[in-house]
Amino acid sequence: MKPMPPSKKTAPVLDYPGSLDEMLAVSQSIDLSLLESIVDAAWSPPPPQGKGRSIAQIFAHIHNVRVMWLVAQKVRDPPAKLEAEGLTKVVMRKALEGSASALRNVVRAAASTPDGRVRDFKPNVAHFVAYLISHEAHHRGQITQLARALGHAVDQKTMFGMWAWSTHRRAAGFAD
Repeated sequence: MKPMPPSKKTAPVLDYPGSLDEMLAVSQSIDLSLLESIVDAAWSPPPPQGKGRSIAQIFAHIHNVRVMWLVAQKVRDPPAKLEAEGLTKVVMRKALEGSASALRNVVRAAASTPDGRVRDFKPNVAHFVAYLISHEAHHRGQITQLARALGHAVDQKTMFGMWAWSTHRRAAGFAD
């Protein structure tokens, strides 16, 4: 019996390291979309209840947690931490871009090792990426609630757009 020729169509092989990198890029795109949607009047006022962080402080916290992880990974020349006082959205965007890029490098490096280890985080890089995305998604929820409480609700296009993963995937530079 003659062997069957190989199929011209082969199933794509999942690229786990590339997928982890991509997920962080998509989450970053969502963060930046939300940042751009915040009106200046909602950027720095404290919460109406008087407790908690301002929107600027929440975004600074997101960046500063990224920096904390970069320092823990012993990254050379990590981005500087931010203070929310006097922080502009332009400076915030640049800081988020820098910390996201540096974290993606950490994730790529960890994902290329056999055990996928990330210093001071168990069990592996996939869980680390899940942690980072969950942390930032939590704060995106806080930001949208605070903007509404301040009388400057985030527009519906941005709100629903945070769930448009494929749109943010393209915005992050990945093709379908």
